[in-house]
Amino acid sequence: MLPEVETWLRGRTSSSADWPVGALMEAKGATRISVVLPARNEAETVGEIVSAIRHDLVEAVPLVDELVVIDSRSTDETAAQALQAGAKVFAQDEILCDLHPLDGKGEALWKSLAVTTGDLVVFVDADLREFRTSFVTGLLGPLLADPSIVYVKGCYDRPLSELQGGGGRVTELVARPLLNLHWPLLAGFVQPLAGEYAGRRSALERVPFVTGYGVELGLLIDLLDLAGLDALAQVDLGRRVHSHQSTEALGGMAGQIMYTAWSRLERQNRIVSLHAPSPQLTQFRRGVSGGAPGHEPIVRDVSVAERPPMVTVPHYAARGR
Repeated sequence: MLPEVETWLRGRTSSSADWPVGALMEAKGATRISVVLPARNEAETVGEIVSAIRHDLVEAVPLVDELVVIDSRSTDETAAQALQAGAKVFAQDEILCDLHPLDGKGEALWKSLAVTTGDLVVFVDADLREFRTSFVTGLLGPLLADPSIVYVKGCYDRPLSELQGGGGRVTELVARPLLNLHWPLLAGFVQPLAGEYAGRRSALERVPFVTGYGVELGLLIDLLDLAGLDALAQVDLGRRVHSHQSTEALGGMAGQIMYTAWSRLERQNRIVSLHAPSPQLTQFRRGVSGGAPGHEPIVRDVSVAERPPMVTVPHYAARGR
């Protein structure tokens, strides 16, 4: 690890317990705070998360000014559960609807900037179980305490079945090696792909958003380029429990993350590209191949689209942000 990363790790890592809500209220002043949950078919969990945030951080203590769910084409009762729990709900495709709609979590996150007004924006995944509102307060702490910090990532333990640190397989097998190889200044992030993070609108609106699973990696790299390492921080949120995806699904996620990394390597002139990467990922399932039992190839497109910095979008810029 680089010496400057060791220094950063000591000075820019804190715990959610370091940021009690009373101290955050004193530091809040006129700062507006938005919490955003991107959600797709998360009816089982989204209501509980919204209810907890509303009870603890809107009603009991008025820390959060906006609580928004971006419904990403759910086919279950996600939107209804979120509304009933007290969130504002926006359909992803109805935001900036003059633009051609794109797929993915990153699309929902990017579009949330167009329907929220917070100076600080907190993103929380909607599939969390055992959710605690200290996830939100922990992420807000460094931003409210230090105006030089523009982006805060959550870190935590991610159990997989009975294995306490077994989650985060794509992080350990793909994202962390990529960052250590090409962006060693980011090697101190414990969970670079964490779905819980917060940032200043003034920074988030000035970087592109990958629309697929590469959004977290892309934001981390692009915000490092925009603001520098010392403007980034991380907070230990304890333990994160959520549903885990299949190995096949994780393969597609890994492909999108590698595609995202490739685009940043090219953009930052870190590689000399002699070919365009193939957007196709071939995986295999046991089935029937050629009329006989065997392994059936499954081919998916892992290329990722990208939205430009929100500040460059005419309708958004017209708001005077």
